[in-house]
Amino acid sequence: MRVLIAAGGTGGHIYPGLTIANVIRARYPGCEVIFVGTHYGLEKDIIPRAGYPLELIQVQYFRRALSLDLLKTSVIALKGLKQSFGIVGDLRPDVVVGTGGYVAGPVLLAAAIRRVPTFIQEQNALPGITNRLLGRFMQGIALGYVEATRYFPNDGRVMVTGNPIRSEITAITKADARRRLQLHPDYRTVVVFGGSQGGLSINRAMRELAPRLNREPWLQVIHQTGTKSYADIAWEVLGNDSGRERGEPPSMVKDGCVRIVPYIYDMPAALAAADLVVGRAGALSIAEITARGLPAILIPFPYAAENHQEKNARVLEEAGAARVLLDEVVSGESLGDLMFGLLSNRDVLAKMAIASKSLGKPNATSVIVDRIAELAGWS
Repeated sequence: MRVLIAAGGTGGHIYPGLTIANVIRARYPGCEVIFVGTHYGLEKDIIPRAGYPLELIQVQYFRRALSLDLLKTSVIALKGLKQSFGIVGDLRPDVVVGTGGYVAGPVLLAAAIRRVPTFIQEQNALPGITNRLLGRFMQGIALGYVEATRYFPNDGRVMVTGNPIRSEITAITKADARRRLQLHPDYRTVVVFGGSQGGLSINRAMRELAPRLNREPWLQVIHQTGTKSYADIAWEVLGNDSGRERGEPPSMVKDGCVRIVPYIYDMPAALAAADLVVGRAGALSIAEITARGLPAILIPFPYAAENHQEKNARVLEEAGAARVLLDEVVSGESLGDLMFGLLSNRDVLAKMAIASKSLGKPNATSVIVDRIAELAGWS
């Protein structure tokens, strides 16, 4: 029993692959799971740390405009396809799964030509162009959003499963989470994060908003700045320009009710503790937010490919689960008005939570693995 998973580039493509791999390995202990990635993406660090072998191929963003770069990337693409043929031929997997990134194209195409069962998992409401092109050749297609169905064949191969999330996301109670994070058990709690990089506009707005937040005795906020921005923001809070100039690392900072951290390592506890979430609109973040049934203020990353984050966010907004604040208008005032407007109206928050929960699909990974096993001939 052997599965090949093509996943690369960003965590938004890699972590769904890892979540699927973990469930496959738990369900089928004898199954070998091997990843394929590139030399350039996060997978070269994340996958080995997760304990899975990683094969590497050469592939880059394929420019569509006529230029010398197009010739160069075409040559690299052909090399990546040849390498993919070799990997699929040597490893002889029972099924090949793609969860996104440039690496998925040549690997899944090679598998399809070699008549190996193929399966893609598309996270976003607006699918990436690679998956849109691959869809016609795949035997199984799992979608995170029903809105993505129109981009794929309407012939029974498509399943709307939701996106794979870690089982830990729904395993902890709010009370236990607040104890674990040393938060007050009864205060209203807001968790703010802009992805691993923090989100520059979100960080700026939160610094502007902090004095207003700190006037409220009933509130507690966890603000993830991202590792790159943490030192500057923390030193600004501490009022210590000399420490910032010396490049010293600040210790963990608390600015009144706002706890400022570089990274939230215990995201399952943070989400479980929250009454309201503020963040970007990546597909995995939204899957975790809705699995918990959390109201959200979503600030889509404006430079995401084909603006897919706004498409994701609008799905929640139309369902009544979120409010959308565009990056170009984010400020301490606009974010604060929206945040306090929601926190001061428990009925609105409760309705948003119900709408969010209705969109959540906590069993997505299990359904996806069922289909992969079926294609592989294990069931």
